[in-house]
Amino acid sequence: MLSPPSRVPDSPSDTVEIRGGVRIGRFPVTNAAFARFQPDHPRVSDPQLAGHPVVLVTRADAEAYCAWLGARLPTSAEWSAAAGGSTWPWGDAFDAARCNCAEAGWGWTTPVDAHPAGAAPCGAQDLAGNVWEWTADTRADGWGVLRGGSYLDTEHGVASVRELPADPARATATTGFRVVIERREAWIERS
Repeated sequence: MLSPPSRVPDSPSDTVEIRGGVRIGRFPVTNAAFARFQPDHPRVSDPQLAGHPVVLVTRADAEAYCAWLGARLPTSAEWSAAAGGSTWPWGDAFDAARCNCAEAGWGWTTPVDAHPAGAAPCGAQDLAGNVWEWTADTRADGWGVLRGGSYLDTEHGVASVRELPADPARATATTGFRVVIERREAWIERS
């Protein structure tokens, strides 16, 4: 049974600093967190999926959640900074056991904290695989930018340097997002 919708933000400890006071979500937004914002969203009511990343969100859905929370989507550059300077968030040698990708064989989303060994140096997890993540960027052709790869992507697809153009109005079972806040103090004040 779902709790009533709440505007209480996730804990500030669920973010990590990436530069200049900007903090990015340690994990993608989960079904449980999104349920507080939109309790009738598909799959958020399944308790077995509570810790999985929310999917089936357009970029506008992600932006609305961020605004409701007093946050925003990361830019592609901020997302890249969180992922670090290596090929994958954990380094330059691919290891399918560090993420949810095609080679890992899960075939569906996994809880956002299922692969701690795949964390980036800043502490952010799930930056490779599990779900593609919306960024705030819009390409010159009007398409949005996704980062991180999904559970359907292979080694190349989950590389940190890869960007995927996407229709911002399209919601898929492989697309989610994470939040960025400007200042930790502002986040704490709203808690």
